[in-house]
Amino acid sequence: MLDIKRIREDYKNVLAAVTSRGKGHFGLPDVLIMDKNRRELTRETEQLQAKRNADSKEVPKIKAAGGDASEILEEMKALADQIKEKEALLAAQDEAMKNALLNIPNTPDATVPVGKDDSENVEQRRWGEPTTFDFEPEAHWDVGTELGIFDFERAVKISGARFTLSKGLGARLERSVTNFMLDLHTKEHGYTEVLPPFMVNRDAMTGTGQLPKFEDDMYSLAGTDLFMAPTAEVPLTNLYRDEILPIEMLPHYITAYTPCFRKEAGAAGRDTRGLIRVHQFNKVELVKFTRPEESWDELESLTAAAEEVLKRLGLPYRVVALSTGDLGFSAAKTYDIEVWMPSYGRYLEISSCSNFTDYQARRANIRFRPGPGAKPEYVHTLNGSGLAVGRTVAAILENFQQEDGSVVIPEALRPYTGTDIIKKQ
Repeated sequence: MLDIKRIREDYKNVLAAVTSRGKGHFGLPDVLIMDKNRRELTRETEQLQAKRNADSKEVPKIKAAGGDASEILEEMKALADQIKEKEALLAAQDEAMKNALLNIPNTPDATVPVGKDDSENVEQRRWGEPTTFDFEPEAHWDVGTELGIFDFERAVKISGARFTLSKGLGARLERSVTNFMLDLHTKEHGYTEVLPPFMVNRDAMTGTGQLPKFEDDMYSLAGTDLFMAPTAEVPLTNLYRDEILPIEMLPHYITAYTPCFRKEAGAAGRDTRGLIRVHQFNKVELVKFTRPEESWDELESLTAAAEEVLKRLGLPYRVVALSTGDLGFSAAKTYDIEVWMPSYGRYLEISSCSNFTDYQARRANIRFRPGPGAKPEYVHTLNGSGLAVGRTVAAILENFQQEDGSVVIPEALRPYTGTDIIKKQ
């Protein structure tokens, strides 16, 4: 959520930043008008309250002097009715302004490239060379099906389209990738592992920015106020909702494995096959809580931690800075890490690493106290996939497939899989 004081005092720059996303002004001019009306209503209410307070002090004086206070008491009654009416209007305006602010995205950082969509994202770096073969490589869904480690038909029978089922070494590979990632981040990158609930409430979804704007994209549980978590970002960030963190705690790193649930209603084409764009997938998430002055350096180290997974697995990738038109709703800046997928002939997103500055912290009311007796300030929150497990499995199958249909397991995973190759059964 944007700071209303910032909108009020730096309106032109905030408006320019929001509109640089290329999707309009998101009702920002209306918020400025609402704020002006609210402040005027607040002033009127305070004047009436001051008048009532002054009159209440006069009543004892009039009675002590033997006078008749009925007239002033009648005036006070009228003032009380007016104040009650004003306060009801003020509460309604507060709610309307809060709802309006919740639907305004974060302002892109000045370093974010301005662009209309993902075609104007800017490549930052590459690692490794795209994998080449002396035979015609197959897509991961064909590789996995022929190896007998995927069963898409039975997944459809159980749940429907765009659900997957792994079995045998396929299931073990996915579990191995998850454990490898968690071990790397906890043992070498300083993250504390958390196993959170996989269902989250409306307040949690609002805190990280999924609600109210994207409610139709989420899976909700009928008859409850719960949603299936679309990403571990939601439960992890909300661990500290409505709390004031001690300064000694920052920066604070946490990681978690969770299944993630998304409708992916707009998805179509090749990406809907296999493990790339499905309704349920596994992911290891990285979340940080930092002091504002540290958050940009922390974004770089968070991205590096996610990149290290691909380096250890020997998977070629590149990093791109998202343009304003491709930036997520709550993010101030995002790096996408894209892994090379031979069957696609291009790089494909496997992680998004973002700095949300104080945007989520304001929504979730997560603060820290800079020092003893100091006024609490909002933390900065960051998160990134470290990584999407299914897409990592897909990249392994595609990049390490052999001409005989087998798949070589990356060396870093062999202690987890107990084998160095997956062969046809």
